[in-house]
Amino acid sequence: MSGREMASANGESGTVVSGLEDNRGEEERESLSVEQIFESKSVPPWQEQLTFRAFFVSFVLGIMFSVIVMRFNLTTGIIPSLNVSAGLLGFFFVKSWTKFLEKVGALKQPFTRQENTVIQTCVVACSGIAFSGGFGSYLFAMSETIARRDTHGAIDPQTVKNPSLGWMMGFLFVVSFIGLFSIVPLRKIMVIDYKLPYPSGTATALLINSFHTPQGAKLVKKQVRALGKFFSFSFLWGFFQWFFTATGDCGFQNFPTLGLKARDYRFYFDFSATYVGVGMICPYIVNVSLLLGAILSWGIMWPLIETQVGKWYPAGQDDNLKGLPGYRVFISIALILGDGLYNFGKVFIKSALALNQQRRARAILPVTDANPSAGTSYDEKRRNEVFMSDSIPPYIAAAGYVTLAAISIGVLPQIFPQLKWYFVLITYTFAPVFAFCNAYGAGLTDWSLASTYGKLAIFIFGAWAGAAHGGVVAGLAACGVMMGIVSTASDLMQDFKTGYLTLASPRSMFASQVVGTAMGCVIAPCVFWLFHKAFDLGREKSEYPAPFALVYRNISLIGVEGFSSLPDHCLTLCLVFFLAAMAINLVRDLTPKRISQFIPLPMAMAIPFYIGGYFAIDMCVGSLILFVWRRLDKKKADAFAPAVASGMICGDGIWSLPASILAIAKVKPPICMKFLSRAVNAKVDGFLAN
Repeated sequence: MSGREMASANGESGTVVSGLEDNRGEEERESLSVEQIFESKSVPPWQEQLTFRAFFVSFVLGIMFSVIVMRFNLTTGIIPSLNVSAGLLGFFFVKSWTKFLEKVGALKQPFTRQENTVIQTCVVACSGIAFSGGFGSYLFAMSETIARRDTHGAIDPQTVKNPSLGWMMGFLFVVSFIGLFSIVPLRKIMVIDYKLPYPSGTATALLINSFHTPQGAKLVKKQVRALGKFFSFSFLWGFFQWFFTATGDCGFQNFPTLGLKARDYRFYFDFSATYVGVGMICPYIVNVSLLLGAILSWGIMWPLIETQVGKWYPAGQDDNLKGLPGYRVFISIALILGDGLYNFGKVFIKSALALNQQRRARAILPVTDANPSAGTSYDEKRRNEVFMSDSIPPYIAAAGYVTLAAISIGVLPQIFPQLKWYFVLITYTFAPVFAFCNAYGAGLTDWSLASTYGKLAIFIFGAWAGAAHGGVVAGLAACGVMMGIVSTASDLMQDFKTGYLTLASPRSMFASQVVGTAMGCVIAPCVFWLFHKAFDLGREKSEYPAPFALVYRNISLIGVEGFSSLPDHCLTLCLVFFLAAMAINLVRDLTPKRISQFIPLPMAMAIPFYIGGYFAIDMCVGSLILFVWRRLDKKKADAFAPAVASGMICGDGIWSLPASILAIAKVKPPICMKFLSRAVNAKVDGFLAN
């Protein structure tokens, strides 16, 4: 799963939910009286929820999390939820700020849960652009670097568009805001009328509410302390490892922990604090699915297919898609498409049935109700009152959507001449329907299918433009337009649910999302440009191979050119795995939970098919640590594991920033730590002796 595709296995912010699933029922019962706890605290007007300190902290955290997300984008594409970290660190920084001001007698406005919600929303919106901006998928897939991995011959200029800071920022500013306006008029229907659960938004609200109670504040201090310790350890560990990486195949990341032969097939523990932390956050079944996919592909299939060299594919094609890499890429695409299309159908059917049920329920209700508030809890009355008090007029949303769509229709063909103006018009005509479907489905199931809608746009507009008229770039650009709308719409509705449960104004939620998106449109391209200048992005054996950029480009090539470029028997294997992904998902849905919880996730299995199993081993180590910790002290593990994992992820991720600066400055590590077999080592010693 690329980016939030992985998160969508548990909801876009599913890792927040995963740590709370066992106690969700209890927490929901307790939440019935939460507004009575805060009854003595007045709700500030929406303008006062948008403070300078909130946006300053959001800007700092937005840079930090954008670096982390970019690193994930360009390595494995697995991006855990950062909502917990954003909420924790936002609370810690502003609480420390206000305590200092209070001591010196300069505090004018106390820190509220509404302001905490604004920070969390702004940070996630900012770092979310690093995902939806396509830097590890559709946007970078247009580059000549990724195109060279498909062919070593001449490249048609119409099929590439190399990264540039100017056009990337322009593209993001044009496409990233329109999704906000497409879903605003439906907020009351989604949150109040249909009472969609939005599990990730609900879980985030529960956390923020707990932070601002006396008991919660004490726990947050301990969690932040744990996060800080492991942040420092992870950062220093990354710094220590840097000294041993003089060249690309040196260092701890090439340590043959399972033997030299296993390392040749990408089975080793690479001492990555990042993916150990991710493994502690992701559910066990995700990590096991990754490892199972690595064993199936790199442990069984690829060694067997290698024996068919000269029969199924010509020799000497180990670095392009005419050879073994073709099987790796296209079979992983088949698994991803099979899983995505199945879940698209499932969410669509489930949403349609739920809508029909809502319609029937409303049809049989009495036309009048003497007491419309009867049966409504105190919390619900209070939340409905605040949620509807600061309404956003529908005409503003409609005017904003039409204006931004008109700008996009004029600007996007200038950035991408292959993307005709009428392609953009058609996309924006149907996009609100897809945005509604995605937001409604995410509310029911916590699954965001933004990437599935994007892949659908690749096929439709790529094939429409045709190979002769730059269909590859047209399809990828259309993918970005579609993903920008449906992803942002789903994110905003999740935030509305969080704001509903924390009494944050819808206007402040909308404004913080707009500000966070604007920050992301500047920060994310700058972070990507830093990585692009410092590292050898997109190469197969690079530290940042950008695997999903290659996947997205080849999806576009299939849509434009068909299957003629595949190696022998590759299409048959793709069909088998496409159907297998659907069958596995069907079995998961039809079997009882006590059985289905042990059935692997096809989308997770697909990721190591191309990039190997080393990160899956790291994540399984994280799962093992969490499993043992829970056996020893479940209560403490559930309270502190997300903070510990977030510290490991943030520390290692932030080390990428100074590492990039050192690389740009041409400062190279002094040592190369390499591992050789005994026979090779003897030859090296003999050579040096002579």
